[in-house]
Amino acid sequence: VLFATCLLPFAWLFYGAWADRLGANPAETLIRNTGDWVLRFLCLTLAVTPLRQLSGWHALARFRRMLGLFSFFYLVLHFLAYAWLDMGFDPAAIANDIPKRPFALVGFAALLLMLPLAATSFNRAIKALGAVRWQALHRLVYAIVLLGLLHFFWMRSAKHDFGEVAVYAVVIALLLGWRLGKAWVARRAH
Repeated sequence: VLFATCLLPFAWLFYGAWADRLGANPAETLIRNTGDWVLRFLCLTLAVTPLRQLSGWHALARFRRMLGLFSFFYLVLHFLAYAWLDMGFDPAAIANDIPKRPFALVGFAALLLMLPLAATSFNRAIKALGAVRWQALHRLVYAIVLLGLLHFFWMRSAKHDFGEVAVYAVVIALLLGWRLGKAWVARRAH
């Protein structure tokens, strides 16, 4: 059920593209919407641990991997929409464009950081890396979500539209702040 639910945004965008219902600028709609879903899935992924610990429903932990992989899925779609619809899949144009625009550079850095997380998201990789190294690697998600927020902020700053950015910033601050608070309490207890 969760897997099918996570595919609903993709199905909606696919149908919108097929039925020509993405508005006056379908390329911008696809790029923006896939980017929005990356941030949403990153927030959902980060929300699993606090929800699990606050509710005592430990079965939630098994959904974190799927949500993280859907974050990666929508990030790949976001990049492909940019590479195809803005850059015509021209590698030279993409390579020239990314360093020129800070928001693109930050977004691309997030994609590169998420690659090893997606590549090591299966049980055999956890065993091969060892739990401690695997957990350390997967803490990159904190940097990724902050880079995603910065990417979104810079995208919206051109239009002076910060309302949605503020909502994501508050949610991410709460999710990361909760973790910092737990770590601080644990450190003080020792």
